Amino acid sequence: MKKMLPLWMRVIIFICALALVGVLFMPFWRIELDAPQYPEGLLLQIYTGKLGGDVDIINGLNHYIGMKTLHAADFFEFKILPYLTAGFAALFIFTAFRGTSRALRFSFIALLVFGVVAMTDFWKWEYNYGHNLNPEAAIKVPGMAYQPPLIGYKQLLNFGAYSVPDIGGWIFIATGVIIGALMFYDIILKKKEKKVLKVSSKMAGIVAVMFAISITSCNTQPQAIEVGKMNCDFCKMTIMDTRFASELITTKGKIYKFDDTHCLLSYLHSGNMEKKEIKEIYFVDYSNPKEFIPSTAAFLLKNEILHSPMNGNIAAFGNTDERAKLHAQINGDTITWSDLYN
Repeated sequence: MKKMLPLWMRVIIFICALALVGVLFMPFWRIELDAPQYPEGLLLQIYTGKLGGDVDIINGLNHYIGMKTLHAADFFEFKILPYLTAGFAALFIFTAFRGTSRALRFSFIALLVFGVVAMTDFWKWEYNYGHNLNPEAAIKVPGMAYQPPLIGYKQLLNFGAYSVPDIGGWIFIATGVIIGALMFYDIILKKKEKKVLKVSSKMAGIVAVMFAISITSCNTQPQAIEVGKMNCDFCKMTIMDTRFASELITTKGKIYKFDDTHCLLSYLHSGNMEKKEIKEIYFVDYSNPKEFIPSTAAFLLKNEILHSPMNGNIAAFGNTDERAKLHAQINGDTITWSDLYN
């Protein structure tokens, strides 16, 4: 007789099944659009069977730039996703009552394959949505495409698009991580019973990697600034000199770029963002423009001789030695980030 899964594991699997039932009534994915003319932003929510949010306004904007308008009836996915989600809920209930390792592994593999296929289909839809444009649109930018990001942030003309899972999507991801963790735990348990202890640490590492991937919504590290291709998020000028640039990363992982400390401070004092929304602020190292320095660890030098793009005239350094070299040449005021912003 095959050994059954422990009761506590089967209870967790059953709870995961109930959570998937809840996903049927919650938004699965969200795309947020930010632009100066929409200070409160626009929101597109994707459910398993419909669209929600500011669909009508977004469709109106799409008309001007030649993108297709969004209608739930045009997506065959909305016809099958509710059934697939309900099917996974039923599969998990079966696994909970069946209580075998084979059923657990099948459930996880099926969910993993579904996730890969779903994200591939979503990317393909975004590509067609952003590239198949009406040539007779009122606004045409040669060579421009409007494909939203699969996950994370992307600038589209004067709109910033931020694509992340919504509450239903996070529940789905968490369910997959939990089922995967239970499966690997079951594997480790059986390996221990067979006294193959070397495998244990490897499987634990795999579970840790899966969990880390599931909770990472997007890249939260500073991104390299492309000279002549990226604009300052405050003054909208093209960034031509990265030595004075800086980046602000929000708690959601969205990155704002600034060509000058003057623009960074002006944005912070504009009231567009609360302090609790800021995860980290980075300065470009003046002596090594490819490196970023956290604002709290930066050593700053201010002097009008620096002639920064917007006359903030502040250079940041990763250590006092580099700052001292420039200070010996031009003098100026040695300051810290806390002197500028509290």
